[in-house]
Amino acid sequence: MTKFRFETTSATLHILAMAFMLCDHLWGTIVSGNEWLTCIGRLALPIFAFLLVEGYFHTKNLKKYAGRLFIFALISEIPFNLMMGGSIFFPIHQNILFSFLIALGLIFLNEKAKANGKISLRILTGVCTVILGAVFGLLTMVDFYHAGILTVLVFYFFRGRAWWCYAGQFLCLAYINFELLGGLVYEFASFTFPQQGFALFALIFIWLYHGKQGYHSKPFQYFCYAFYPLHMMVLALLRILLTS
Repeated sequence: MTKFRFETTSATLHILAMAFMLCDHLWGTIVSGNEWLTCIGRLALPIFAFLLVEGYFHTKNLKKYAGRLFIFALISEIPFNLMMGGSIFFPIHQNILFSFLIALGLIFLNEKAKANGKISLRILTGVCTVILGAVFGLLTMVDFYHAGILTVLVFYFFRGRAWWCYAGQFLCLAYINFELLGGLVYEFASFTFPQQGFALFALIFIWLYHGKQGYHSKPFQYFCYAFYPLHMMVLALLRILLTS
């Protein structure tokens, strides 16, 4: 008898992350007041961050991978500006793909240090890239600021299926979402829970991933990239129509 085991694939994670992101952006644009949508939306960033790290290690051409991210980051900026700031020009906040590009560069630096073989260099590079990621995230005002870049680095430094990788992911994400991001806090009977804390539930789906790609095709790949700017543009236009 074949033993059943539920697991996620890369394709499944992409679809889940896009759905969670859509929920959050719906709340932020045309159905504000439904806080459950943004609570669900908190799960999107950790999954996208995890997928970026996996993409780094599975891509056949890092330059093309980074190039696609950069092109779609540029394409997404106006839809992002319209959705977030209500105007084409919104310099105080940049879209999440720029966060991912910075994180990708920091992963590259760590991998170069790893190839050198010296443990002292690897540790020094790791510490420096965490600091640089935090500084760049704040200075460039990318989406989620330093927290977005650091979330990617968490999945890079604790990549694997060992118990300490799971523990590191959980503890670091808890710190990022409870302390660095904070925000709205819900009060229950005898404890409080920050809205950002719902991001930790993304680990359930991430830990069910066992390295399988699942469905893959060029159209699906570019749909995943195009979904980001397209859904933001649609939501921005809908908000203009509904408020005019």
